[in-house]
Amino acid sequence: MNQGFGAVYPGFSQASLSVEQRNRVLRNTYWLLSLSMVPTVLGAWFGVSTGIMSAMSPMVSMIVFLAGSFGLIFLIEKTKNSSAGVYVLLGFTFFMGVMLSRLLAFTLLKSNGAGLIMLAFSGTGIIFFGMATLSTIIKRDVSSMGKFLFVGAMMLLVAGIANVFLQSTALFATLCALSIGIFSAFVLYDLKRIRDGHESNYITATLGVYLSLFNVFQSLLSLLTVFGGRDD
Repeated sequence: MNQGFGAVYPGFSQASLSVEQRNRVLRNTYWLLSLSMVPTVLGAWFGVSTGIMSAMSPMVSMIVFLAGSFGLIFLIEKTKNSSAGVYVLLGFTFFMGVMLSRLLAFTLLKSNGAGLIMLAFSGTGIIFFGMATLSTIIKRDVSSMGKFLFVGAMMLLVAGIANVFLQSTALFATLCALSIGIFSAFVLYDLKRIRDGHESNYITATLGVYLSLFNVFQSLLSLLTVFGGRDD
């Protein structure tokens, strides 16, 4: 199962900010997003090295993922207005790296596994820069997209959990493709909201963009591994 499906997004601030404040939130979001990659990589390395996730059954790993991610997201929301929120967020990204290690370990068993990981990383980067650029071009308010994207993310979560039992390759591929589309749109949505002054907290903003990119990367890598991985 793609464990990142339907990750929960925090509540949205409706504050109207000045241009200077909007730019500050955007800069801090980009800075913290870049920093969050460090514990993510460390968590992934730890998970692959220890095999902690591979030792768990899919059901147990799903429970750990849901309990850990929802709990940490709740804690981030509680601490987002203090410096502690940054450290909780970085702890959350380490946890997400550990959760990702199961897929990474499986991919690295393929003869072209390292190449697939780099391809998924590059694809995620292209999507991010594409959505970031698009957020500077679009002039209309995209706030109405939020509820539809959230519903789509929740449907992905439910379908992903169901597929743990169904084990359907066709459904898995469909969910991965939909996840890439929905969470790419979420990146655009979150960045545009910052530019429009509807998000005043850079920790909340970073969490939203990070979750979207995590889902995009995981879905891309899942598709590449299942359909492009070589065992020779």
